[in-house]
Amino acid sequence: MEIASIKSVKAREILDSRGNPTVEVEVVLVNGTTGIAAVPSGVSTGKHEAVELRDGDKSRYWGLGVLKAVEHVNGEIASAMAGMSALEQETIDQRLIELDGTANKARLGANAILGTSLAVAKAGASFRGIPLYSYLGGATANLLPVPMLNILNGGKHARGSTDFQEFMIMPVGAANFNQAMQISSEVYHALHKVLEDKRLSTNVGDEGGFAPRLPSNKDALELILSAIDMAGYKAGQDLFIALDPAASTFYQGGKHHSAHGKYVLSQEGVTLSSTEMIDYYVKLTSDYPVISIEDGLAEDDWAGWSLLTAQLGKQTHLVGDDLYATNMERLEKGIAQKASNSILIKVNQIGTLSETLAVIRRAQKAGWTTIISHRSGETEDTTIADLAVASNAGLIKAGAPCRSERLAKYNRLLRIEEDLGKAAQYPGKKALYNLERIK
Repeated sequence: MEIASIKSVKAREILDSRGNPTVEVEVVLVNGTTGIAAVPSGVSTGKHEAVELRDGDKSRYWGLGVLKAVEHVNGEIASAMAGMSALEQETIDQRLIELDGTANKARLGANAILGTSLAVAKAGASFRGIPLYSYLGGATANLLPVPMLNILNGGKHARGSTDFQEFMIMPVGAANFNQAMQISSEVYHALHKVLEDKRLSTNVGDEGGFAPRLPSNKDALELILSAIDMAGYKAGQDLFIALDPAASTFYQGGKHHSAHGKYVLSQEGVTLSSTEMIDYYVKLTSDYPVISIEDGLAEDDWAGWSLLTAQLGKQTHLVGDDLYATNMERLEKGIAQKASNSILIKVNQIGTLSETLAVIRRAQKAGWTTIISHRSGETEDTTIADLAVASNAGLIKAGAPCRSERLAKYNRLLRIEEDLGKAAQYPGKKALYNLERIK
């Protein structure tokens, strides 16, 4: 086993899809095997996420440099990892957590810790001579995820567009992942034509989705329905629509989400209470083939979330992202309060691979669905594609079928499907197994 021990750990500052610095870590084992991982970065970040360490030096990259995190990897972390076995992921991750010593990875930086954790896993997979999804998931890792493609961007991803941040399509009617990508790409290109015909902007946002200036969220849904129709598919059958309003970004109110808190849809000129916001979603899901709503309410509006789930949970995926921040304690609270029926998983929200896998397993045990997700600031790193298959998550969010840092994930999944051959499974509607609406 000694030849699987870590010889060196080295980090460097690279650029993400927004041209901002991020951390890349390279782990080399004694026998020369290497693993390289790059860390993503979000813009619509929840306050409960692990801390991404930035330099704050305004003379470099407007203060967004990550040289401190790089230094932590090259110093303390590299020293602590030397000689440890790359095949013992949980031991490695626990060592990193202990080394940092804070509850939210603020000292060394979640970006420094995560880069190391993922690079070690990749080195371990290379050492074993097997793909990362097999290394992490074993023989049962054969479920390709249904992609949730963000084809129309708003909110913080595209200023001046809609109040809601993401409008996604889910090709549940596809026979396999390859066909799912074909359907999605065709609808995306049809949407481009629909926008052109209406003389609306075809510029794209951070995640590759179009970002037209629209008077309401319903207008965005109508455009997508037109695109599905133009591409020759049926909404509510071949494809469903998924939303990520990112409600924390338009919530205004008391610290503890008191009754005075309001949801302000400024594009629509509407201000709603928590219960009125729920009514808004009830109407939206009855009028449109919307099957999934992520972050429909603010990140600490627990009472609202429980009410939303009681009203819509049997027929709609209610996904907590900012609400849970891939954090086990918050997930346990959500399970106890029946606050949602699905969780978004982002490796950089928690900061190690082992903790991420534990949260996925716990959510699945509770009967929830799990969605593996990218961030708006991405790299060409494809770890999340392998993670989706390894954990049998059944769902993935990686952006529009546009921009290479998004397509890298989808293309990796196409290769995995080919690699699995006849063993590959595509769940389609079964990915939404906890909903009565699609049974």
